[in-house]
Amino acid sequence: MWSALFPLSLGALIGALIGRFTHPLLSTGMGAFAGLTLALLWFLAQGSRLERWLKSPSPDALSRLRGPWRELGERAYRQLRLREQQASSQEKRLQDFLSAIQASPNGVVLLDEEGKIEWMNQTACDHLGMQIPRDLQQHIVHLVRAPAFTKFFAQERHDKEIQFDAPGTVWGKARHLSLHLHHYGQGKELMLTRDVTALVLADAMRRDFVANVSHEIRTPLTVLAGFVETLQSLPLDARESARYLDLMAVQASRMQTLVADLLTLSQLEGSPAPGALDLVDMQPLLDQIESDAKALSALQAHSESPVHRLVFEAPEVTQVEGSRHELLSAFSNLVSNAVRYTPAGGEVHVRVRRTPEGGMVFSVQDTGPGIAPEHLPRLSERFYRVDRSRSRETGGTGLGLAITKHVIQRHGGSLHIESQLGKGSTFSLQMPASRVR
Repeated sequence: MWSALFPLSLGALIGALIGRFTHPLLSTGMGAFAGLTLALLWFLAQGSRLERWLKSPSPDALSRLRGPWRELGERAYRQLRLREQQASSQEKRLQDFLSAIQASPNGVVLLDEEGKIEWMNQTACDHLGMQIPRDLQQHIVHLVRAPAFTKFFAQERHDKEIQFDAPGTVWGKARHLSLHLHHYGQGKELMLTRDVTALVLADAMRRDFVANVSHEIRTPLTVLAGFVETLQSLPLDARESARYLDLMAVQASRMQTLVADLLTLSQLEGSPAPGALDLVDMQPLLDQIESDAKALSALQAHSESPVHRLVFEAPEVTQVEGSRHELLSAFSNLVSNAVRYTPAGGEVHVRVRRTPEGGMVFSVQDTGPGIAPEHLPRLSERFYRVDRSRSRETGGTGLGLAITKHVIQRHGGSLHIESQLGKGSTFSLQMPASRVR
């Protein structure tokens, strides 16, 4: 307070002294009044400068203030800088928080008291088919039209999550979302969405897998049980008994093959990828596959020699890095399938060639009946068959292509299928250059 009154007091005192010595009769009062007026004008001028500075504060303008106004300006400037730093820090924290929510794999939507959208991240937009900023301040029920969500949102309590079909597809399948609603603040709600398509598909695959395995095992078991009952209840001669035992052996072998394929898939899924230090010589591998293919071709027609024209070209690749056991299984599956499905007298052509990029392609081309286009995307699914009766006749389990695809993916490669009805099929396994020596 004293620093603010000091200029006025000093001006009045100086004016009084000057008046005292210049005009004896009116000196003191008039001088004091004049000095006080000048001091007040200076005081108001400094206040005006401070007011202008407050509108546009800067260190340079602050240096032109004098007296208590400068001290007041400096204090205000320090408080202003402190507030700016605090605001900047809070803004940074807010942006970091929003960035973290934007990066979340879950959708986040903030709803006001009326159910209108205040904010949402991009994941929620992808899940629910919404856009920013077009859909802000829109009622959520007007945008998410799934009947299950509308019924859920209208409830007073939202203790449990719901699942419903959302717009769009994932891997060619309908998208499934899980949704939670949490109350916060004064009547506001936080909506969280999670893409559970993979979980739903995995659960469906598990159910299908169990059903398929049960079906595949039940059929030979039923046959075996029937034969056992026949042998136990009927008096059969040696020839009939031998015939029934042979049929039982076929069914038992079929179940053994199925169990072996299931174990192979389980081992592939639970083991690490093959290392880069394991080298596989391609020529001996092809020799073994060719020998097995000739035996299978002869067996198919109960002949002493192959009934197909089997062509194995000399490989353009000498060695590859990977598991010999796995690659033998994958390559053999393709060749044996071609032999089984190609009629007698047809041709199976096997090539191992190098790609322009330095990789390798193992291809099997046959002159079989071919496959319709609608079946091609699903051929590598477990237990998927184009013709179930035909597959059982040839002794297939429905797991061969699934094993083949899994093996080649573990080696960094891919499976490609080309086919035309009546003209045959070509199955190719492509491996990257990093696996080829």
